[in-house]
Order: sequence, then structure tokens, then C-alpha cells
Amino acid sequence: MRRTDRNGMSMAGMTERPVSGGVMRAAVLGASLLAAACATTGATLNSGVGDRLIEHPPYAAGNGGLSGSGRIAHVAIAYQRGGSQEAFFDPEGEPGTPVAELLDEMNAYLDSLGASVRLAVPAAERGTRPDVYFGCEQNPGGECVADSRDVAVQGRPWMKLAVGRPSESWVVPVRSALDRTGSDGTLVITLEVGQYWTRQRDIFGRKEVRLGDGYDVPVPWLTALDQPVSVLQLTGALVGRDGRAVRIGAEGLVARRTSLLVSSVGGQALIRDEDVESLRTRRRDDLPGRPLVWQVALRNLVAELTDEGRFAVR
Repeated sequence: MRRTDRNGMSMAGMTERPVSGGVMRAAVLGASLLAAACATTGATLNSGVGDRLIEHPPYAAGNGGLSGSGRIAHVAIAYQRGGSQEAFFDPEGEPGTPVAELLDEMNAYLDSLGASVRLAVPAAERGTRPDVYFGCEQNPGGECVADSRDVAVQGRPWMKLAVGRPSESWVVPVRSALDRTGSDGTLVITLEVGQYWTRQRDIFGRKEVRLGDGYDVPVPWLTALDQPVSVLQLTGALVGRDGRAVRIGAEGLVARRTSLLVSSVGGQALIRDEDVESLRTRRRDDLPGRPLVWQVALRNLVAELTDEGRFAVR
């Protein structure tokens, strides 16, 4: 279940929103929904890589390998609006929007890397892709929980990495396309908004959001540690011919800082079109050659998923 505002009203034009308290479902209803989900598309059970709680980068899980030649293909990077909250909280992705322009640039860049061959599978677009979730743990009401429900790691907020199974209507045409290219696995990468925790960097109270391996973004020291921040991110999975993931991961691109005034009343700033447009030209000044932020994140995610360190940028 995703978040809504307290009045149930659309906030598509707003840049900040309140974080609702979350209404718990009845135990019987929740148990029945869980049982049904275990047998449906999108369920993480038998998806290939088990759910994992992660405290710091690299945000990756899974140690499986591909059978056969190990040759990899990829489908076009897609935008998932509403990946971690109600869709109207996320930027639009229609043609002509900053998200659509960014997607075009990302897909051209992924094609140019040579890590995999592009698959054109129009039939698969009617199905459900593997769905990688990365962000704060959520309770049954769809709200971030600062204290993990996993007793082994209780005491501080963790991030959850998981993948949902694709539908057969996606798996079957993709498998046929893999046969035509002589490939054994598919890279599936998605652009979406997630919810990340802020962490205290040092004893002086400085705070940051860890977007990826070696990429930490400072936030104002008054930023609340118990309120998540919205992050535009890339999530991805390397999927075998059977549709099961062998490795999953995520890389954050940009964090939307929430003002002290808004966070003091339980609010959270939203990723805006302006943030996406700015990201298209933002550079990593800490790296040689000042590469684009999104290019570094995409390369590092490909490196994590394919276990090909030559694509990584550090």
C-alpha cells in the first residue's frame, strides 16, 4: 500500500507533502492478502534473490550466476512512477517531460557501454517486469519505519532491498528474444523514486544521505534522522531465462532535502521536475574528468549486476 495525504487528496502539483500516520489493516485481512501475494506476480517469494536489509553501500544482493555462455542482454530502462508511494507524488514521465528526456539519454548511454545487447521485445511491454524495491522498510500501512521489524537488526533504521517476480507474459517473450541473440540473462534497470534515511556523519552533528558506493550527499545538520528523504534512483536486476533474479541492486541519483520547518510537522519534500532537469547536467566534481552523476550511477549499477568491474567508476 502506498502513502496518501491525510485528506486523500491529489497533491500532484505540490513539492512537499505530509507523511501520514498509516492505518493498520485488520490482522485477518492482512494475512489473507499476504497469502495471496505469495502466489502472484510481484511477490518476492521465489523471486531468485531473498529480501535483504542493508545499512550502507554498495546496495546490492545476490550471488547467483547465469547458465550457458553467460552472455547478457538488456531491455530499455523504464520509469516506474509510484515505486515507493502514490504515483501522484512522483514526477510525470510522459514524452516531453524531464524524466522522459533523462530516460532517452540513459538508454543511449547504456547501449553505448557494450556490457550487453539491446533487446526489442514489444510483446513484453504488456507484462510485468521484475520489480526491484529499494528504500526504507515499510509497515503494512505503507509508512517508513525507523526501527527495523527484524529483531536481528533492531535499534536503527535500515534500508530494504527486494525484488518481485515478473509475469509470465513478460518472461516468455523475453526468453524468445534471448534465444535470438544467444544470451542467457537480461539486465532490467528502472528509474524511480525511493525513500532513503539520513545518517549522522560524525560527532559534530553533520548529516548525509548515502546515495551509492562512494557517493554521499550532505544535508543540513538540522535534518531529522527519523524522517526519510525522497531520492531519485536507479534500481536493477540481472534476470535469468526463467525470470528469476540472480543479482539485484540500486544507486541513488539525487536526494530532495526537506526543510526544517516542513520536517518539524512530519512533512517531506518531493522530487520535482526541476530536480530531474538539474540532474541531467550535474557532475561528480570529486571524480577525474567530472563525469555526469547519472552516468556514474548507471555504470556502477551495471558493474554490480554483471560483476564486471571495468564498468565501475570510483
